[in-house]
Amino acid sequence: MHMSMIRKAMYFGLGAMSLTREMAEKAFSEMAEKGEISSEEAKQFVDDAIKKGEENRNEMRSMMREEFDEWRKNFSMVTRSEFEALEKRISDLEQKLQ
Repeated sequence: MHMSMIRKAMYFGLGAMSLTREMAEKAFSEMAEKGEISSEEAKQFVDDAIKKGEENRNEMRSMMREEFDEWRKNFSMVTRSEFEALEKRISDLEQKLQ
């Protein structure tokens, strides 16, 4: 999977979670205004939803990291730090040859 596609999927998921928060706040606020639930219950529902959303977001990030690491291993990709270490080694060797 191309890196920009992964990034877009992640941003889409995070954006959807934000939209859900706004919708939940609005819905529970309206219920509190109608007297269907108390303001405290509305706040608690939204807080619980936010907490659950954060847990889901962290779980998604972890899964994406694991998948990317597995993908990177399968396709013999190097990390930026590995690449920079190799650049430094080459530079050091070039200096020795001069």
